[in-house]
Amino acid sequence: MQDNSTTENEYSTETVDYSDLEIMCDKGSNRSFRAWFLPTIYTIICLLALVGNFLVILTYLYFKRLKTMTDVYLLNLAMADLLFAISLPFWAASFMSQWHLGVYPCKAMFTIYKVSFFSGMFLLTCISADRYFSITKAVSAHRCRSSAVFYGQVSSLVTWVMAVIFSVPDMVFSEININGTCIANGNNYEDYRIRMLISQMVLGFILPTVVMGFCYICIIKTLIQAKNFERNKAFKVIIAVVSVFVFSQLPYNVVMGVTTQETTDCNRDKSRLYALDVTRAVAFLRCCINPFLYAFIGVKFRNDLLKLLKDLGCISKSHLMYTHCGKRRSSVGLDTETTTTFSP
Repeated sequence: MQDNSTTENEYSTETVDYSDLEIMCDKGSNRSFRAWFLPTIYTIICLLALVGNFLVILTYLYFKRLKTMTDVYLLNLAMADLLFAISLPFWAASFMSQWHLGVYPCKAMFTIYKVSFFSGMFLLTCISADRYFSITKAVSAHRCRSSAVFYGQVSSLVTWVMAVIFSVPDMVFSEININGTCIANGNNYEDYRIRMLISQMVLGFILPTVVMGFCYICIIKTLIQAKNFERNKAFKVIIAVVSVFVFSQLPYNVVMGVTTQETTDCNRDKSRLYALDVTRAVAFLRCCINPFLYAFIGVKFRNDLLKLLKDLGCISKSHLMYTHCGKRRSSVGLDTETTTTFSP
């Protein structure tokens, strides 16, 4: 995910020492690239994320189907992604020109980004933990089934509170620098920038990924021993969501780690800035991919979405009946008590 503070100081034209000769490292090509590339990609991501996540939230609210803890988590995940998508037009505008909205909108933009980032990652961690207990501790999970939604709501609230707490530093230190740019570390906070990058990678990527990896390894082991993959196809959608998140976030986190190391090689510095912009754009795809994973993989969600679109007059009843007939054979045997709205 993005942290604008990782790039602004690096994009400035600064004096560095190359073989004891003071020369200028001109990063005008980097600024030109990001001025058209990031706004274009952000606009596409924003539109897809707004449509996809709005449909997820609307489907849940319309059918009132918060039956499981996973449903609660996925609804909150859609809310986090929608919140992030709303901030993207402001990021795009900030890359094209100076920041003209004042310091408080600047702080709000950074806060929204960090809250949505941490809440999204924490919620995916919660989803993997929920699936771990549901499959590997099935008896205990069955006993708690009646209160699962309540526990999901409480843990989701805790997740949002933690995300807000971890976002406080950016809210406090974000400001408009002397170049008229909204950044999170001002002009004199290089040590702060590095600390924030490392904490984001550890708290927002490494530790959650370790937890997810442990949970899903145990889940796969249990399913192999049970030899019952057919019945548990409902969990493939969650594995797909987490896998997409990891593969989209890993390149960006690696590049962020590289940017914490100082360099006096101008070409290398410019290359890593190109890499930072590209991998950031890939990382942002997460907020628009998740809803489409649910729509294309989850049979129950796809059926509910088609019913919603039919009720809204977007598709005809005959098209809905044709879709149901085409999918009925493939969905036989998958509608168990443990199947969620987003099940395949």
